[in-house]
Amino acid sequence: MKATLFFLFFNIFLYATPTLKPIDSIEINGTVKDMVLRDNLLVVATDMGHIEVKDIATKKSIKNITIPNVKDFMGDEIPARVMSTDKINNRYLLLSNSGKNGYSDLYIYDKNLTHILSAKDKKALIKARFIDKEHILLGYLSNEVALLDLKSKKESYRVQLSESKFSDFALNKDKSQAVFSCESGILNVVDVKTGKILKELKGLNLDNVYRVDFKNGIVSGAGQDRRGSIYDVTTGKGSYISGDFLIYSTALSPTASKVAFAMDEQNNISIYNSSTKSKIALLKGQKSTLNVIIFQDENRIFSASDDSTIMVWDLKQK
Repeated sequence: MKATLFFLFFNIFLYATPTLKPIDSIEINGTVKDMVLRDNLLVVATDMGHIEVKDIATKKSIKNITIPNVKDFMGDEIPARVMSTDKINNRYLLLSNSGKNGYSDLYIYDKNLTHILSAKDKKALIKARFIDKEHILLGYLSNEVALLDLKSKKESYRVQLSESKFSDFALNKDKSQAVFSCESGILNVVDVKTGKILKELKGLNLDNVYRVDFKNGIVSGAGQDRRGSIYDVTTGKGSYISGDFLIYSTALSPTASKVAFAMDEQNNISIYNSSTKSKIALLKGQKSTLNVIIFQDENRIFSASDDSTIMVWDLKQK
């Protein structure tokens, strides 16, 4: 009997999901609203009217780009909330709220700050990413996708994906396709060059999908319905992992062999094997609601919440 109990407890201990703490942290001046990793640099958008560019090796700020203040409903000047950012070569993108009727400002920084779109253009944008130096993919609040030509400042196309409110989009590695999520739970895979809907991914999420990621032909979705969805884009089929709370964020590793979901009320990050759905690790230490999770490689992860601290994790830590 004792031998059986020992064997049972030994196996529980042996196969228990490891709980990991952050190995490092990076402090930002403001609350993180968006974040991308480009060329070993973290480009971080904040609610204090600027983006910070951090070297991930030294944690030092190598660039700080500030945009003009906006006026609130009382007419007072306040920092603009930078909702979305990106980097390509030495060119930076900053998408912010204009403070007027829910419309957006779009800036490009390349030695100097250039105001590309303003409230006068009446564009209610939520997210933007570079496709190349001269083209930007736009996600409208109205769940429209558009491709903006920076030279002409005109859209090559603008396509309505559905009547549901937009939530997020993510590009594949070569930026030829993007997956768009919305409050309906349906994910649309879009051809970036034309705006054509290539495939609908549906059936796994029944409500708003807050965040999506797109790596190596796999899409993950973070659902309000407490479902973390995983789709194979080629087949359109997939499955989901049930959480204990609203799932606010997700990310896939570069090979898509691992998937991260914010699965519980404590803002912990759960890491799973994408194929078997077995739990690999629990990342514990996030202080507030998760906004962004990024895999640098198969084991190093960066995460940001509604606060000023970026957490750094290593799945191989002992």
